[in-house]
Amino acid sequence: MTAQQDEEERTEAVPRHRALVGLLLLVGLIVGVLFIVHELQSAARLQDCVASGRTNCAPIATGSH
Repeated sequence: MTAQQDEEERTEAVPRHRALVGLLLLVGLIVGVLFIVHELQSAARLQDCVASGRTNCAPIATGSH
């Protein structure tokens, strides 16, 4: 293998590595946004229930023994 081939392999590996890191960041952002949207929808449902005048809006967590 020549020095030129080694240099070409190194320069090709850097963009692949950056693309992989970018893809992982994008996936992380998407998961974070989906989590936030889910939490906001849950809070909106609770607020709608309270605004309609109901008193039993919050679910009661029961421990399973």
